[in-house]
Amino acid sequence: MLTKTAHLHESGEDYLEAVLILSKTKGSVRRVDLADYFGYTKPSITVAINSLIGEGLLEADKEGLLHLTESGTEIADKIYEQHCFFRQMLINAGIDPAMADKEACKLEHCLSQESFDKLCMAYGQEHNTSDSGTLVLAKAPQKEDEF
Repeated sequence: MLTKTAHLHESGEDYLEAVLILSKTKGSVRRVDLADYFGYTKPSITVAINSLIGEGLLEADKEGLLHLTESGTEIADKIYEQHCFFRQMLINAGIDPAMADKEACKLEHCLSQESFDKLCMAYGQEHNTSDSGTLVLAKAPQKEDEF
């Protein structure tokens, strides 16, 4: 089982999560899709994407479409699972869904896998990546130069 890598910053995890979400909702992901998703410039996206490609977490095909590698998929799935868990817990506690989504983006990066597993057990949650069978299009503000 892969754990979050120490050298991968929050924003790198967010890029992987965004590729996962966009690939499920759009079918294919281009750099411009990520730029639109995050509200960043395409050059900023390119720097981050090239770093993730260098880490072996993303691949770009000859048409320029981005694909998660096996390792990238594993990280993205874990981040998205945590996002959905925290989002739903916050909504259940009475937090506005938009605020819950923003705060889940922060919480998804804070815990070790062990702590997250124990929280899931404590709340009787099975591990899955869907809080209600619906993909949540999360947008977390991030620094463009951090990946």
